[in-house]
Amino acid sequence: MTSPDLSPQLQQLLDAATRLVVETASQAILVLAEQRLDWARVRAITGTAAVLVAAEEEATVAGAPDHGLRAVTLDVGSLPVHERLAQALLECVAAEMVPPEAQVVAVYSGFEAGVIDSVSLLRLEEHLGQLTVRDLRSIETKVPLETLKLVVDLAVEIGREGREGKPVGTLFIVGDSRKVMQSSHSAGFDPVRGYSRSERRLSDPRVREGIKEIAQLDGAFVVGSDATVEAAARYIDASAENVSVAKGLGARHWAAAAITRRTRSVAVAVSETSGTVRIFQNGEVVLRIEPFRRAMKWKDFEYEPPSAD
Repeated sequence: MTSPDLSPQLQQLLDAATRLVVETASQAILVLAEQRLDWARVRAITGTAAVLVAAEEEATVAGAPDHGLRAVTLDVGSLPVHERLAQALLECVAAEMVPPEAQVVAVYSGFEAGVIDSVSLLRLEEHLGQLTVRDLRSIETKVPLETLKLVVDLAVEIGREGREGKPVGTLFIVGDSRKVMQSSHSAGFDPVRGYSRSERRLSDPRVREGIKEIAQLDGAFVVGSDATVEAAARYIDASAENVSVAKGLGARHWAAAAITRRTRSVAVAVSETSGTVRIFQNGEVVLRIEPFRRAMKWKDFEYEPPSAD
């Protein structure tokens, strides 16, 4: 089978992207591909620049690594282009192809499906330091959105800041608190025991700062649907049978998968080694957030459907 050709327009865009990488001291070119390209020609045009290729199908990126291009596959369905770019960048960071603070020149289809027609300069900290509220709404749970936002914000802060210069890992289990308590046991000392409910609400900045301090203790936080911390330093008793987590993740993530498979809770796990925040539901990771230096910003998903003229 012969390799597909590159259109004159795409060749010009790749050439422009290559010059932009040099002029802006960017780390890589990201090609968001919707069909297989002539990877040998892509390499010839981009020269020695680092090139990352992202696509939904493995067949689309087949052969790219043979020419020194690094490839990732995505599960993005029919998401808007800016969300596909964000997912591609996230996968590249997770695979350690580029650092979280990198600057990347993206080449992608911005206007016409199937036709690569756009070049953008993306600063990863700015582009990925944002979550849309829709990301959390996609999690099917009875836990109120505001409670999830409070817990995720706190988890991201812990992952990014650590405590006293040291990385900190922890676990929050949100919702279905009664069953979660039945499926866990105290580590022997619960630092939130004895406080009134008003003194345990995550909506209070003083409570959040206190949680950051005790996050260094072993065990999980149990958070009610109303954002009240029900208990801390809990060990999970749920069986990890029939659940699996990605290679390299430890006991905290296994516990998150196990408890969310057994109950209707949502678990938010902070990795001690990387600061990455993973959200679990029904035993699986449903959302992953990388620890950027800047504070995370929540954005409503903005979309105006075209008028029916």
